[in-house]
Amino acid sequence: MQYGLFFGSRHGPIILIHSSIGSAANGRAGQCAWGPHGRRAPPTYPWLGQPGRPDRALAVRFAVPAGCRRVAVASGSWGEWLRYLPLRAAGTPARLYNGRLKDRQDVVAAVVDIDVGPTDLQQCADAVIRLRAEYLFSLDPNRVHFHLTTGYDFWFSDYVAGRTFRVVEEEVQPAPKATEAPTHAALARYLVPTFGYAGTLSLRRELGPVPLAEVQPGDVLIHGGAPGHAVLVADVAENPATGQRFMLLAQSYMPAQSIHVLRNVAEPALGAWFRVQPAAARVATPEWDFASSELGRF
Repeated sequence: MQYGLFFGSRHGPIILIHSSIGSAANGRAGQCAWGPHGRRAPPTYPWLGQPGRPDRALAVRFAVPAGCRRVAVASGSWGEWLRYLPLRAAGTPARLYNGRLKDRQDVVAAVVDIDVGPTDLQQCADAVIRLRAEYLFSLDPNRVHFHLTTGYDFWFSDYVAGRTFRVVEEEVQPAPKATEAPTHAALARYLVPTFGYAGTLSLRRELGPVPLAEVQPGDVLIHGGAPGHAVLVADVAENPATGQRFMLLAQSYMPAQSIHVLRNVAEPALGAWFRVQPAAARVATPEWDFASSELGRF
């Protein structure tokens, strides 16, 4: 099976932006700590061939609900990286892997500026795996690994060193391949069999349970099964006066399609933010309802 993800350079963008982190609780922009005189380097997004537009970062596009502020995240963390995901232009529709429009455009608040690939692989759990792999690759390619549904621990470092796997009568067995440099193009090739043999069941086992009341950027709502689904928590805001939290959610779906930020069609006044209700039995998202206990963390 051949699969091209059309990745760009492994060198991500240098994003100098204004964000609502550390700003007034109404969500208006405050000075970001990145830049030539800032305190730290910005996140990088390895698939981009050129710097992303600062005004299209997720945290810039989506101001927090009234009275809220974004929850604190550590510098260089998975949550910070997701908070500044590059988005495509406002109004960009979500498309399937074959170029057709997603049927439910009403649930799309924004489209992440990342490719889908030309085959039906990068679905729900795969989108979480893709973004997590890109984040780890941006830090250290040797940290990239995922368990397959069988439990086989598939490391990118093994893959480029000439060790992959084959499936024989539903059994995963080690198999040799040519060695190669740990480039971003190699990461694309590694993700093809990962997408094919990992899924919601295996991804669920990668995550530790988290109470919904403690949700943080980077957590995953996940129902392992066939069918199952996974939705990524891209950002979290909180009202300091009431303790009420809100989430920005991102997903792919079936068939494989653009990774997109979800619109809250049940509470349109909140735009793309979803109210966190720890006492509720379920977390309703536009295309899947999760049990409140189905939140996990890497």
